[in-house]
Amino acid sequence: MTYETIICENRNGVLLITLNRPDRLNAWTYQMGRELHNAIEAGNDNEAVLAMVLTGSGRGFCAGADIVDLFKAQAESDADQGAGSQAPGNWVELVRGSKPMVAAVNGAAIGVGLTQILPFDYIIGGPSAKFSARFIKMGLVPELASSHFIAARTGFGQANRLMLTGETIDSARALQIGLIDECVTTEAELVERGIALAQSMGDNPQDALRMVKALVTQNLAETDLKKIQHRELTALHTCYESVEHKEAIDAFINKRPPDFRAARASTSD
Repeated sequence: MTYETIICENRNGVLLITLNRPDRLNAWTYQMGRELHNAIEAGNDNEAVLAMVLTGSGRGFCAGADIVDLFKAQAESDADQGAGSQAPGNWVELVRGSKPMVAAVNGAAIGVGLTQILPFDYIIGGPSAKFSARFIKMGLVPELASSHFIAARTGFGQANRLMLTGETIDSARALQIGLIDECVTTEAELVERGIALAQSMGDNPQDALRMVKALVTQNLAETDLKKIQHRELTALHTCYESVEHKEAIDAFINKRPPDFRAARASTSD
């Protein structure tokens, strides 16, 4: 697929995806959503990709939905076509079922610009980053399960404040309340830090990485400890039989670095 709104580049096993509508501060469109879905799905299917990083080109990360694009799609829609048919698939399900994903936020992450990265495994804010779940300002409510993820990241009170005021906060404040996970002090180090961290995740056994993400997703709001342990034990027994686990054991015994890529390749020969 040829992309018009994003750029993809493999950086030593990390797929760097850059939102590329700088003249519109990378405002989200249905086309961008579809292209992001396609790029992530392709990365998940590509053995050369171990993890992914999402960032933005120019001054913005993603300044929310492109209102002109969305209104145009809604105006042209009818019972069978239009906005509904243009919308991409289940974003949260895609991200939580994906290889490790890190967001490197270089500018404004507003509305969907913020909510689309909340399910990511790690969020890094740059010195120019701004964050806002300002749906209330438009008479709307948050989407992409963000009412869950904001509360999970920040706690009840801060989540209510963000969503009920629609305020915009900087990286320092976002880090303080737990909305993001890390800050960097210069724009120059933002993407490189994101790539390094994503690589440190992706270098681990891929099957186990997916299972860990699934467990976090399923157990985050689970209150039944028996169900939590059952899910973990089920995944653990699957891991025991994996070639990557066996490779890790053999590497430990023989005092050598594990080669998980070769172990995975051996199962497809």
